[in-house]
Amino acid sequence: MSKETDKPNLIFFIGFMGCGKTTWSRKLANHLGYTFVDLDHLLEEQLGMTIAEYFSSFGEDAFRKLESEILKQTEFAHNTIISTGGGLPCFFDHMEWMNANGKTVYIKLSPKTLVDRLEKGKAKRPLLADKHGDELLQFITEKLAERESFYLQASHIADGINLSVEGLQALIATKHQDL
Repeated sequence: MSKETDKPNLIFFIGFMGCGKTTWSRKLANHLGYTFVDLDHLLEEQLGMTIAEYFSSFGEDAFRKLESEILKQTEFAHNTIISTGGGLPCFFDHMEWMNANGKTVYIKLSPKTLVDRLEKGKAKRPLLADKHGDELLQFITEKLAERESFYLQASHIADGINLSVEGLQALIATKHQDL
């Protein structure tokens, strides 16, 4: 792909688990007629097991290396919206790579809102499975504080509370802006 116009139009949705990356990237892809890819689902298909199973069998380091390979070696179609895992932007040079290869949209939510959203679906999230109540809030607050510097490198930042497909479409049409 030597010409700039030959580069695929990629949009990467990033943010903490439970912020709505998959939901909003799927909705926007449908609205724009783009291809939708959930990187976690792609990874599970290639592994033949869930991420939680892989985590417990091989650990986080092995998972992060595999996740990096999937991100960088997948040949995405033109006009693709990719939902990433919550930790992906924080490892290796992923933010730099995604920003160089497309647009990035950080869906930003408060720790309290994330707790409310994540309380019921913890079983499939290895980092949260054994945490409850205040312990869950503290974990999310600390983990989000660790990750935020990576997330804020996104080319676009969206308020996760007031999202709409039209708002996201307008946001990604801008050079660099927050919604």
